[in-house]
Amino acid sequence: MAKVKLENVTKRFPGGSVAVDSINLEIENREFLVLVGPSGCGKSTTLRLIAGLETGTQGDVIIADRVVTNVAPRDRDIAMVFQNYALYPHMSVYRNMSFGLMLRHFGGLLGDGVIGRGLRKIFQPRKAANDGRIISEIDEKVRQTAGRLGIEHLLDRKPHQLSGGERQRVALGRAIVRNPAAFLFDEPLSNLDAKLRQQLRIELKRLHRELNATMIYVTHDQVEAMTLGSRVAVMNEGKILQVGPPLEIYRQPSSLFVAKFIGSLPINLCQGKLVRIENGFRFEGDFSMDWQTEGGFENWPSKQPVTLGIRPEDIRLTETGPLKGKVSDLEQLGESTTIHCELVGSNDESIKSGADSNLVVRVDSDRIFRVGQIVHLELDQNRVIWFDPGTGKNILKE
Repeated sequence: MAKVKLENVTKRFPGGSVAVDSINLEIENREFLVLVGPSGCGKSTTLRLIAGLETGTQGDVIIADRVVTNVAPRDRDIAMVFQNYALYPHMSVYRNMSFGLMLRHFGGLLGDGVIGRGLRKIFQPRKAANDGRIISEIDEKVRQTAGRLGIEHLLDRKPHQLSGGERQRVALGRAIVRNPAAFLFDEPLSNLDAKLRQQLRIELKRLHRELNATMIYVTHDQVEAMTLGSRVAVMNEGKILQVGPPLEIYRQPSSLFVAKFIGSLPINLCQGKLVRIENGFRFEGDFSMDWQTEGGFENWPSKQPVTLGIRPEDIRLTETGPLKGKVSDLEQLGESTTIHCELVGSNDESIKSGADSNLVVRVDSDRIFRVGQIVHLELDQNRVIWFDPGTGKNILKE
């Protein structure tokens, strides 16, 4: 396994559009890094640049301390798993998994025709005396990997005889048998149903532990990013906005974009300003709340606009909380209930000031609510995230 490093990597397409914009990123040896972002943000192009399937405009790709920027994909010692599986339809599962290893050792497996002679020149086959031993080693690798993935009973089948999940396991197995320096995954689970995606996420994490491998995974699904990655890199418009452990990205996003993109429920955002008071400050917007500490705002001008962010699970329902809300909608999800509340004043009338007057709250499913019910709300002040509405940056991370 190996460390992967990108230095000032840029990909500019004809016409001037920039897919990847001066990216600098280090993926540590044996790390599971997830590139996440919306469609068109450059994450798949970044992966293809690492693989050598795209040629960068500038910058270097380094794998295992070797600059591979101008090295052919087959010589980079990587294995890639694609979204559409990319299996050979006319080959059995066994042949799909063993084919790459066979080509590496035996250029003549396809016969004495033009293709076979060309492959022999490329791969320089071993002496015939070693052929049996090499084939036996390949067979052992394929069968061990198939057993690890639970597909040993499928080795004689063709891809059209397999389900989507089984095909993806074959694609994984084909990558694993090569024992490459790094594994690259390009949205490999996006064609599967929700239950199977969850099952394969667990298997991928297990495989990462067992293989102790360097893995780089691309997805637009923030749930996959949070559950799979030891670190997550959030991308948008060709740039990496933040890199860090999943919980850090979730709890301390570097910008409004990251805060809104990461999280299965949208973060609540409220506009207002901070006013200095004795021993702290007050947030004044559609609602007012006092903080009895500076909290890192010593250099923030009084009355300057801010955006308050709070996750749905960090709002508590209380008997006499400082905020009042009217339940406008309910989503019962089984393990929890999502409540949509309109902030109301002392007369229980809605505060008519747009989307910022609404809060999304996550509560236990054993509590019963009804639309129109008045509830009291309290924000966990230790979980509030503050943003500069002008730049979108997290004030306390600058």
